[in-house]
Amino acid sequence: MTLRTYDRYRMSDVPWVNRIPAAWGTVPFFTVMRECKRSNAGMVEANLLSLSFGRIVRKDIDSLGGLLPESFGTYQIVEPGDLVFRFTDLQNDQRSLRTAISNERGIITSAYGVATPTGIEPRYANYLMRAYDASKVFYAFGGGVRQSIKLSDVARMPVLLPSEDEQRSISAYLDRETSKIDALIAEQEGLLTVSRERRRALISHAVVSGLDRAAPVKKVAVGETAWEVPSHWPVLPLRYTLRYQEGPGILAADFRDAGVPLLRISGVRTAVATLEGCNHLDPDMVAQKWSHFRVDRGDLLISASASMGTVSKVDSDDVVGAVPYTGIIKFTPGAMSEDFIRWFVVSSEFLEQVEALKTGSTIQHFGPSHLSQMRVALPPRDEQVGIASYLDEQTAKIDGLISEAEGMVAVAKERRSALIAAAVTGQIDVSGEVA
Repeated sequence: MTLRTYDRYRMSDVPWVNRIPAAWGTVPFFTVMRECKRSNAGMVEANLLSLSFGRIVRKDIDSLGGLLPESFGTYQIVEPGDLVFRFTDLQNDQRSLRTAISNERGIITSAYGVATPTGIEPRYANYLMRAYDASKVFYAFGGGVRQSIKLSDVARMPVLLPSEDEQRSISAYLDRETSKIDALIAEQEGLLTVSRERRRALISHAVVSGLDRAAPVKKVAVGETAWEVPSHWPVLPLRYTLRYQEGPGILAADFRDAGVPLLRISGVRTAVATLEGCNHLDPDMVAQKWSHFRVDRGDLLISASASMGTVSKVDSDDVVGAVPYTGIIKFTPGAMSEDFIRWFVVSSEFLEQVEALKTGSTIQHFGPSHLSQMRVALPPRDEQVGIASYLDEQTAKIDGLISEAEGMVAVAKERRSALIAAAVTGQIDVSGEVA
């Protein structure tokens, strides 16, 4: 459906909007939005709220454990219709949604700005600020260098102001249309959740229980869990089945403009290792101190944070001979084949052992000391090859579904953002689209 436009436009005096309907005005932010700082001293209110993914959501004040502040008396009170702004970490985080409207009374951290719409319809103001946020308008008020700003910094920011009736029409239209888009997004995200869980379960079953469902099995305790493995598979310490080594800690002072590549985490995010983001080391120093860390063709590399779910193979001439930086684990196949390693180290059985061994530690990555305590169910070599081939084929199908759903979510979010921007800046006239 093609929406109509307004009959007359004029050039806008707002830098990020080319034109606006001729009858619309622009006013400074402070004339229609009043900054509020309502103290929660004495814990007048205990309904804890948070800004998350562009929404104000409830948090359980009793479940924060060690994160619980000494007192929520330092928080501020928000009322229904208030707009919340998160203007912190502007330079490091340019993806998060920074504005939302509160639909209930509660308390929120004083690090956020809170404003009450006074001369503007709250829902319209919320959609307008969301459009400004998507266009990265707020970052300009930090001069491009400041990490945070305050509401006072945007006090004179121009705000587009249609008539009150138009504001209500735009809000009603966007409420209706975005709810349809949100339902589509929720449906696809539900499919993503199911597909990812199916993928996880498929890998987990194959690397521990194999492909022959009729094979006799035995139960083997591994940590606090019991694996059900084929009777003819031994469950062995991981260190008996492959070699592993973490890259060395190297100081920035040792970096050079050219020389032997030093692999970084950004180079092990795909199936084949690359030199993306790499530094370089002096060849003579590598020969003296780090030559035994250099990678060979066929080595497998994984981030020691175990959070990416990707194993990268050394399979190109420019990467062979590079040194992996600390935080990258190099696996060299032994009794466990290259292809089986690739699936085992992304399985739940591997990751759960990592998490169990990290419990109580302040270090959030694993290393050789953890790997030396881990175990693996080791199939005969022919079964390893068959399992890897099966998982390659089956996960490719699931990955196709995941990619399709992710694409639909991305398109829906882009349409949502574009629709909001078009409506609140007057590029479309929706006044006749709502009852």
